[in-house]
Amino acid sequence: MRAFFLYFSDFISLIGDKKMKFFSYVIDLFYPRLCQACGRAMLTHERVICNYCTVQLPKTHFENKENNPIEVIFWGRADIKAAASYYKYIKDGKVQHLIHQMKYKGFREVGVYVGEVFGKSLAKSPRFKDIDYIIPVPLHKSKLRKRGFNQSELFARGLAKSMKAEMIDENLYRKVASSTQTKKSRWERYKNVNDIFGIRDASLFENKKLLLVDDVITTGSTIEACASVLNQIDGVEVSVGAMASAAF
Repeated sequence: MRAFFLYFSDFISLIGDKKMKFFSYVIDLFYPRLCQACGRAMLTHERVICNYCTVQLPKTHFENKENNPIEVIFWGRADIKAAASYYKYIKDGKVQHLIHQMKYKGFREVGVYVGEVFGKSLAKSPRFKDIDYIIPVPLHKSKLRKRGFNQSELFARGLAKSMKAEMIDENLYRKVASSTQTKKSRWERYKNVNDIFGIRDASLFENKKLLLVDDVITTGSTIEACASVLNQIDGVEVSVGAMASAAF
């Protein structure tokens, strides 16, 4: 039935904008779009996250703060120029639900949308100026086949759009599959991802400013493992971005 409405909307759009808006209201009445953070029905002009959650979801504002808690995570572990996340990750909170909707329920637009919004903030920050390439943390091909998408790549796609930078998603790759990081200790997470990433063409990243991105930063083990590979490239500068972080 919804497919019929979407098909018929092409015809309605030919009639005029006012009737098209009315038709959109009708669709929302019978098939309401839900906020991916709180689950409530959204207004016609809202996208992915309702206005209330847009204001209320806890944000870090770390893009404008040096030596913030995320950057502290990597002191003595990886050479990171700057690091920031958009949201604070609180167990059983709305941000966790939002990310789970993307990661496990397949609502891919969540990643792209949050990337677009966060990218606008990063683009205004001197600490994230002139990024050349945005690099999503890669999934192993076996996990990518199973899930159907890389959530970090979705986030990177949104960032790239707002920051006017290029996303490169195949040069940094995962050499071997690793088990899920969920419920692992910091040391277990480190062992789980240590020495499992590689670079196909190091010359592509030489003397470039890279933004390495992931969906959630907890202990930082995955980012550390990726950064240790990238930092071996001549002249490279690595910054980090995430949808959310447990460090705040």
